[in-house]
Amino acid sequence: MLVAAAVCPCPPLLVPEVAAGAAPELDGARAACVDALGVLAAARPDRLVVVGPGGEPGHVLFHEGSPGTFRGFGVDLDVRLGGPGPAGADLPSLPPSLAVAAWLLQHVGWAHAPVEALAVDQRLPPERCLGIGREIGTREGRVALLVMGDGSACRTLKAPGYLDERAAPFDTEAARALREADLAALEALDADLAHELKASGRAPWQVLAGAAEGAQDAGGTRLGGALLYDDAPYGVGYLVAAWS
Repeated sequence: MLVAAAVCPCPPLLVPEVAAGAAPELDGARAACVDALGVLAAARPDRLVVVGPGGEPGHVLFHEGSPGTFRGFGVDLDVRLGGPGPAGADLPSLPPSLAVAAWLLQHVGWAHAPVEALAVDQRLPPERCLGIGREIGTREGRVALLVMGDGSACRTLKAPGYLDERAAPFDTEAARALREADLAALEALDADLAHELKASGRAPWQVLAGAAEGAQDAGGTRLGGALLYDDAPYGVGYLVAAWS
């Protein structure tokens, strides 16, 4: 059953080696992510499930020990998801969002529970996202979620998606929903609008909503939310939240 969740952004720039000279600009976001992961550790989970946006249709499961790399961003840096994984296993490589999550877990020295990860298609319909979440939220034992994803990428003229006047209201509503653990508001996020605004967090956030809803339906306690970071460096909305 879901007992805690952390929401973090997933730009490779969150990794200092990738950001290089610009690394200090995201120090606040990194610190907030560390705090959010502390909330997960304090919940004493039996398993940690990481959810992030991916490019494959549907959703893809990654086991503990799956490798990730930042070589495509010009940095000789490799990571692994959680522990070493099964000996001799030929595990597929993590997509960038989950590689950032693996780096975060290594950064905090995560050793509190086994880890698995799920990459969800950024165009996955809300109903599918909610269904995936409900399955996670009703698993046996104490389950924690680490949810990776960004808000809109259209907050300024120099943003990756240029300036779109709809971006700030979209991010404001997402931030409010995460702060208040408002499941209905997360479920109502418009998938088409999120795609137009290049908001990679929409599908993972709706998985989170489904997990929290499923846990409540199974008799679990309603989680409360806290927003730890809300800013738009580089014109991209980055949000960090913790639910417990």
